[in-house]
Amino acid sequence: MQKDLNIVIITGMSGAGKTVAIQSFEDMGYFTIDNMPPSLIEKFVELLNTATNTIDKVAMVVDMRSRVFFDHMRELITELSDQPNVSFKLLFLDAGDEELVARYKETRRSHPLAIDGRVLDGIQLEREILNDLKNLAEVVIDTSDLTPRNLRGLILQEFSTNENSPFRIEIMSFGFKYGLPLDADLVFDVRFLPNPHYVPELRNKTGQDSEVYDYVMNHKESEDFYQNLMKLLEPILPAYQKEGKSVLTIAFGCTGGQHRSVAFAERVSKALKDDWHLNTSHRDKDKRKETVNRS
Repeated sequence: MQKDLNIVIITGMSGAGKTVAIQSFEDMGYFTIDNMPPSLIEKFVELLNTATNTIDKVAMVVDMRSRVFFDHMRELITELSDQPNVSFKLLFLDAGDEELVARYKETRRSHPLAIDGRVLDGIQLEREILNDLKNLAEVVIDTSDLTPRNLRGLILQEFSTNENSPFRIEIMSFGFKYGLPLDADLVFDVRFLPNPHYVPELRNKTGQDSEVYDYVMNHKESEDFYQNLMKLLEPILPAYQKEGKSVLTIAFGCTGGQHRSVAFAERVSKALKDDWHLNTSHRDKDKRKETVNRS
């Protein structure tokens, strides 16, 4: 039985935003390919239709500046559209000549079709080559007045599904003695809370153990901090999603990353997991144990 495939081909004017587009599809869980030669697409789709394939969503950028590829591409679009197990869309990104010239000047790049001439000459030649392909596209987006964030939002609106939201939350714990996590967006320091390290029977346990978790949470300052923290987080999470962020990393830090930060990461994860796509990790939870074992 053939697997249902969702295939998107991204093409359009050079400088119109294909890089932002392919990154947006990657954030949505698509298998992405940049600068896919049109002559290889048919063979690639055959591989996707094999029984061992586990990929069901593919987005690929196809550079159509060469006239040689165009006739083959028209046939391929027809073939993909006719396959019963394939949901296929052609996304064409466009922008006005004036905006494209400005983007090339800003990046100080030469247009690929105007190596020895004016940027505008290359843009106009490319527009002529791609005109028929634009007419075949199911989705055309003019990016002239769009920021990268706006473009990303339009693509997510057009192609994302509710059951596979591109926004996810990473909640992590860490120890300040091992350094701040480089990828953290929000960092909360819980070193002001009572420390289980100084309780002998808890020292070698972690915040995932019920004894340590209860010790950390059964203090007024812990409960006050948690209640105020959730009042902060719950209203701003939808704003991060609306802004177009694909991953929000919330980090809790204590001295060694073993007790207090782990307990708080676990509690906040439990509170948010029913409403958000969420992952929890503990970077330094076992660092002390590893150090002891080596010594």
